[in-house]
Amino acid sequence: MADEKPETETTEAKADVTKAWQATQDQKAQAKKLRTFAAGSFVVAIGTEIAAVVLLLKNKFDEGNLALLIGLLVAIAVFAIIGSVMWKKANRHDPASKEDGFKFFVQNQLGAILTILAFLPLLAMIFLDKDMDPKNKKIAGGVGVALAMVATLVGVDFDPPSTEQYTEDMNACAAQIKANEPTTACSPAVAAQAQEIAEDSAKVAAATGGQDVVYWIAPKDGKEKSDSKLVFHLCENVSVLRGKNVNKGSVTEAYAQNAVRLTKQLKMEQRQCGFAEAEE
Repeated sequence: MADEKPETETTEAKADVTKAWQATQDQKAQAKKLRTFAAGSFVVAIGTEIAAVVLLLKNKFDEGNLALLIGLLVAIAVFAIIGSVMWKKANRHDPASKEDGFKFFVQNQLGAILTILAFLPLLAMIFLDKDMDPKNKKIAGGVGVALAMVATLVGVDFDPPSTEQYTEDMNACAAQIKANEPTTACSPAVAAQAQEIAEDSAKVAAATGGQDVVYWIAPKDGKEKSDSKLVFHLCENVSVLRGKNVNKGSVTEAYAQNAVRLTKQLKMEQRQCGFAEAEE
């Protein structure tokens, strides 16, 4: 039997489907590649910082080598900026959820955090070095602070993406596609899944005489989303759903619980569900 839900609960569910969007395998692969390269860039930046600190401890910059010190500072900035840019691009492919505020902050601002770590200890040692030529200290310190500020600002994500925002955009995109409106909400990150929702909604409507209600096996253990991809069906009376705990809702709500595959037995289910006339 389908789970009967009060009208208020159904209305709320339609308005809040924050679990609907999830990164595709291709998006996850792109994000992983970008994060790997970003991590490599940050390793080089911090490694360069460590090298500069070692040289400072060996008093290599007491009387000269200003160009070398500035070169090391520039190298740190360049690799930190490269790492930050790639990290932010990765987050566009596979964003974090706002449900965990700490993880959301760290994932989106990691570029700025690592940039600060790549500069702060070295700058502190430069300004605290009592043996370095005062003029060189002033120049190197000033250049370092300027580079650190620029690199940190690049690392900050002032408009971080989230799965919740992508879900909102995806649903808006799907609605625009179904209504044949300009697809202003269809960013590359959400367009493909929104298109799938719109196409499946159209197929369900055609098979049921205009309805947007489907049925699927409820996620196990009371979870909000199934761990594996599920199939959704035209009614609860189809053979595959008999004896199962079944949820019902719109195609968008089905996607929200990871029921993202329309049954391949449309004609058979039309007959079982009493929609045979929709075949005409």
